[in-house]
This record gives sequence, structure tokens and C-alpha cells, in this order.
Amino acid sequence: MKALGVYLADFASLIFPQICAACHNGLMANETILCTDCLYNLPKTNFHLQSDNIVARQFWGKLPIEAAYALFYFNKGGSVQKMMHHFKYDGMYKIGTLLGGIAAGQLMLNKTFTSVDVIIPVPLHKKRLKQRGYNQSECFAKGLAPKLNARVETNNLVRIVATHTQTHKSRFARFENMQEVFTVLDPERLMNKHILLVDDIITTGSTLEACGLELLKIPGLKLSIATIAYAE
Repeated sequence: MKALGVYLADFASLIFPQICAACHNGLMANETILCTDCLYNLPKTNFHLQSDNIVARQFWGKLPIEAAYALFYFNKGGSVQKMMHHFKYDGMYKIGTLLGGIAAGQLMLNKTFTSVDVIIPVPLHKKRLKQRGYNQSECFAKGLAPKLNARVETNNLVRIVATHTQTHKSRFARFENMQEVFTVLDPERLMNKHILLVDDIITTGSTLEACGLELLKIPGLKLSIATIAYAE
């Protein structure tokens, strides 16, 4: 009977197909969000094994961090870009939780990340949050938290200025655009904690840098960074 149930589910998927968020091929009954092929073959960075990886280097001399990480490489037109578009703009928020769990499995192999106390997603401005309906970085954070045994805090670091898109700005312009954008409402809750600051995609790192500089004003705070993708 179990085999028949799987067969019927696969048959139903031919009529009402569920599509892989990365490659757009149909999903089978035992697959969800991403097909098995994409789960194994999306371009993982393995940055959890490299303390001086490309993401970490972006903050050298700018932000004193313990460690930095991205799960995937992001290439224009590639499967990761397609997946991230669905994640951010098509309401597929469950992608974040799935990828958070995958990333946490890697980060558990790195002793620096196993000491994280609090996970903080880069906040959206309240207007953008209302438009989108969810913060994609928060979805990622919630996928990370159980395996890392850390709490997610979403209402302490807040975005107080609604910035314009960063897409076509230079690195310096992006950094200028992010000045005095974030603030911490209750610094005492984060004193002497190891914070994992998370975002969806890192390009120049200006948003994470602005958040990190604000967080590092708190006494005793240690900071690490994790993102879903690194844009080459």
C-alpha cells in the first residue's frame, strides 16, 4: 500500500506538478522545494572549512569578526539566482528554513560557529517587510537556530531608515547609503554574547558591515557572519 501511495503521489505530480525552485524541473513525491539533484549539485562553497575564505577577507581591516561563511556561490543566470528570486519575490519563504538547516549542518563542523549564542537577521524596514510579508534573512536564521542551539532575535537590531536599492551602486556608495540606517534597541541583552549576523546574499558586504559596526558598540560582543550565497 505504501508503494501504491507513492505511485499515486507521483502520478498526481504529473498533473499538478511541483517545481524545483532552482532548476524548475518537476519534483517527485519524496522531494520538497528542491530536487535531489539540486540539493547535491548546487555550488556549495565549503567556506566552513576555510577560516580565510573570500567572505571573511571582505571584512579584513573593516570589521573585527570571529568567522564568516556563505553556503553557495551566486552566479548571474545560475540555479542559485533562480532559487533566490523565488525566495525573495515569489513568497517561497520555506526555502530559507530549508537552506538554514543545510548550512547549520556545515557550521556544526566549525567550532567557532558552535559557540554562537544569538542569531540576528539583517532587518528589513517596516515598509519593505509589509510589502514582502516576511524577512528572508529571518527565515534563514530560523533554519539555522535549532542545530546551532541558538536563539533568533528579530526585534533588537532594527532598520530605522528605508534605503534605496543597492544594485547599481559602487562599494563606497553602498557603504555611504547604509550609514546610520540601523540601531540596537536593547544592547544589554547582547552584552558578552557571540552573535551570528545573517543575510541572504553578500556582494560588497556594506549592509553587513553597517549592521556589524552598530552591534560591535556593545561591550563584550563577538560577531560572526553567515549568508546563503556569495555573489562572485
